[in-house]
Amino acid sequence: MGRPKRSFLATAEETSTPPTTLDDGHQIARVLKAEGKNLYSVQICGQTEPLLVELPSRFRSQIWIKRGGFVIVDRAAFEDRENKLDGEIANIVRDEKKWRKQPYWPVEFVKKSLYPDDSDEEESKAGKMPPSGDSESAE
Repeated sequence: MGRPKRSFLATAEETSTPPTTLDDGHQIARVLKAEGKNLYSVQICGQTEPLLVELPSRFRSQIWIKRGGFVIVDRAAFEDRENKLDGEIANIVRDEKKWRKQPYWPVEFVKKSLYPDDSDEEESKAGKMPPSGDSESAE
């Protein structure tokens, strides 16, 4: 038998609303890829080396994490262990717009535009009417 729906709704509510402050040992990280078996490679701002973190059982099969998404990583949970894991996912950022407004959001994770700025090139003529023939026929 599956989990009760109230458990799922509580988990969904927890991930959609950002906390006012982050706990000690918690950091925001970008998900690079899913490694399998509820393990994810993430990148913390200011570090070039990816970390391997585990998804706790309360999020499994309830909240999906996509590549390029953001999570809150608790590194203090795995400091005393001697294994390859660097931390545990404490929360998943679902409503990114709300989370970006928080003062603890890293400036390294600014939202990038899907279309690069082409301001140095000439203006596009797509969707515009061709020039009228009046200027050519007046000669």
